[in-house]
Amino acid sequence: MVTVYLQALISGILIGGVFSLISVGLTLTFGVMKIKNFAHGDFLIVGMYFSFFCYTLLGIDPYLAALLGLPLFFGIGWIIQKFLIRPVLYAPETIKILVTVGISLCLQNIAVFFFSPDFQTVQVAYGSNTVEFFGARISLTRFAATALAVVVVISLYQFLMKTRTGRAIRACAEDGDGALAVGIDVDRIYKIALGISTVCVCLAGAMMTPFFYISPTVGLSFTLTAFVVVVLGGLGNLKGALIGGFIIGVVESFGEILMPEAALKQVATFTIFTLILLFRPTGLFGTKLT
Repeated sequence: MVTVYLQALISGILIGGVFSLISVGLTLTFGVMKIKNFAHGDFLIVGMYFSFFCYTLLGIDPYLAALLGLPLFFGIGWIIQKFLIRPVLYAPETIKILVTVGISLCLQNIAVFFFSPDFQTVQVAYGSNTVEFFGARISLTRFAATALAVVVVISLYQFLMKTRTGRAIRACAEDGDGALAVGIDVDRIYKIALGISTVCVCLAGAMMTPFFYISPTVGLSFTLTAFVVVVLGGLGNLKGALIGGFIIGVVESFGEILMPEAALKQVATFTIFTLILLFRPTGLFGTKLT
C-alpha cells in the first residue's frame, strides 16, 4: 500500500511540472493583459502536432523538436495578440471571453480538418524506460518533461526579474497607463507577453508527446486545470502557478486512487477550486506578478 501511495506522489509531481508550465503561461496573460484566455489549453495541440510531425516525418526527437519550435510558438502568440486580442483588449469582459472561446473552437476545428479527430501517439525508443525508487517507478520521459518545465519556469522568472524587457512586462502588469506614460511601448509588451505565454503551453504540449495522446480536443481539460492552478496560486502570480501546478498534480494523482471512477477523478481538484474561491479568492500567494 505504501508503494501505491508513493507511486501516486511521484506521478503527481511529474505531471504537476507540466501543469505548472501550462499555468505559468496563463497567469502571465492574465497578470499583464487581464485576459482570461479560454483558448490557452488548446495551444497544446500546436506543440503536440509540431512535435508529432517532426518525429514521424523527419525523425527529430520530440524534446529537440520542442526547442526547434520556439520561434514558431512565439510568433503564433504575437500574431494572435496583434490581430485577435488587441482589437478587443479594452472591450467588455464578455466580448474578450467570447473571442478566446472562438479562438479555442477554431484551433480544434482546424486540427480536425487537417489531422482528423483520431488519436495519435509518438512511440519513441525510450518511451517505456523507468527507474525504480523504493518500489515505485519513475518514467524517464515524464521526468524529462517535468525537469525541463521547471527550468523554463525558473528561467522565465529570472527574465522577468532581471532584464529590461522583463521589468517592462512587470510595469505593464502593475499599471498599463503608468507604463505608457513613462515611455514603455505597451502594445509591444503585450505581444511579447502573449508570445511567451504561447511558448509555455506549446512547449508543454511538445514535451508531452512521448507519454500522452494527441487529439484536437485534448486542450480543454488542460485549460480547466490551468485555471484551477492559477486561482490556487493567485491570479498573475508566477511562483503561485509553479507551486500550484505541483499541488494539483499530486491531488489529481491521489484522486485517481481514492476515487477511481472516471467521472469522479477530478472531484478533489474542483473541490479545492471552489474552496479557494470562497475563502481565499486572491489565491495562496496573492495576485502580484512575482
